[in-house]
Amino acid sequence: MLRIADDWKDYRVLATGDGYKLERWGEHILLRPDPQVIWKAQQDLFAYPGLEAVYRRSEKGGGAWEYKKKLPESWNISYRDLTFKVMPMGFKHTGLFPEQAVNWDRTGELVKKATAAGRKIKVLNLFAYTGGASVALAKAGAEVTHVDAAKGMVERAGENARLSGIAQGIRYIIDDCKKFVAREIRRGNRYDAIVMDPPSYGRGPGGEMWKIEQELFGFVQLCAQVLSDEPLFVLINSYTTGLQPTVLSNILTLALGRRGKVEAYEVGLPTEEGIPLPCGAGGLYINE
Repeated sequence: MLRIADDWKDYRVLATGDGYKLERWGEHILLRPDPQVIWKAQQDLFAYPGLEAVYRRSEKGGGAWEYKKKLPESWNISYRDLTFKVMPMGFKHTGLFPEQAVNWDRTGELVKKATAAGRKIKVLNLFAYTGGASVALAKAGAEVTHVDAAKGMVERAGENARLSGIAQGIRYIIDDCKKFVAREIRRGNRYDAIVMDPPSYGRGPGGEMWKIEQELFGFVQLCAQVLSDEPLFVLINSYTTGLQPTVLSNILTLALGRRGKVEAYEVGLPTEEGIPLPCGAGGLYINE
């Protein structure tokens, strides 16, 4: 199953091919690498009218932005009633993953339904980056604890919350996610929902190593211990090649050991070429 984030007005994939995707972010057009795009381009993407910046990979690893026109340091784009700050960043990022709108919508609906029934939902967002999910779930009525090891990303999450009109409802934590969850278990703190967007590979602020194939199952088992007695949902996002939706489904089913249902799917974006662009996988456990 492929779920497509097709309700964007300020973002669009214009064209794809030869390992790149051409995108419109608000009024600005960027060209970035995408490892999923292994087909031939139908046009010369580097000669596209209005192209302002290209992220070029280096043969030595990494890469850098090449600017064809002067861009503002940052600018804002909106999705429905949410507003986010975007900018060209290192490792080809802009600070937002537009395809995640499908998960913002789905989990936001779950929170709104539970809130309407009189529940106050506490959400733990792990590897939370610049807070797309934190902002969306706080806007839906949840109390969110936002955890990421990178101080700069947590600060950006706070900016996104303010841009979206959220003055309270999000607690920001700069910490290694695994250590934070372990401490919350010892403290007896519990959450009704968990969102996690674990990296393929990374290091925590104290040099902690993370490799998703080795760590994810045990980490989800650990997170199960911080769930409330009546959890609402657990969402795993993955951009790691090889971790298919069924893998995420199996992890959730085996690690949580609860009665409920699991939805497993690809996430993607529409393109002006009329083909969908796959952008990763999701596994969503819902306690129904």
